[in-house]
Amino acid sequence: MTMTTSVTNSEITMGPPGVTMAPGDHICAFYRGREQRDALLVPFLREGLLAGDKCLCVMDDPETSHLLGPLSAALDVEMFQKSGQFELLTSDDAYLPDGQFLADRMLTFWESGFDGALDQDGYGFVRAVGEMTWALRDAPGVDQLVGYEGLLNRFTPRYPRSVLLCLYDLERFTDGEVLIGMLRTHPKVLMSGQLLENPWYDDPDEYLLERA
Repeated sequence: MTMTTSVTNSEITMGPPGVTMAPGDHICAFYRGREQRDALLVPFLREGLLAGDKCLCVMDDPETSHLLGPLSAALDVEMFQKSGQFELLTSDDAYLPDGQFLADRMLTFWESGFDGALDQDGYGFVRAVGEMTWALRDAPGVDQLVGYEGLLNRFTPRYPRSVLLCLYDLERFTDGEVLIGMLRTHPKVLMSGQLLENPWYDDPDEYLLERA
């Protein structure tokens, strides 16, 4: 199977006007509330689906109609889901399948999804999304969140034909220590429609050694 992709001259059109990403990016997207989330997520997914990218989206919000409604206005979403190009999963499917979070298990989840899309199904590119509010639940392992984000920076260089977008709602994430951890573990930050190189990002080996 041969797929097209949205990669052009090492840049990927993100979806929101004027925003481009680089292959292999691990991005922390800060926003406030569902409306701002969908304003960045709907174009991100729409652009990827139209370009032939595999879109793997894990949402914590059970009200998926807020995402699928606007997306369906421009695309036959059901067709993309039936073909497997668009997978929409819940946090319980991915992050908390047995009620607890295990960082290594989640890395295996992404590894399986990326390998399946790129090597088995023949997609040229993968767009992955994780809505991170599941980590605010009272569940075993959620304290691994920041360490997990650090481990992702060892994972993403293995998959240069992908981008990984982590969604953080600033109306829900109010713990300053956690937010500092997000800044230290994401090479790029998306905020207010701008994708920025993150000056607070730490090398993953140094960061993880510090936490050990």
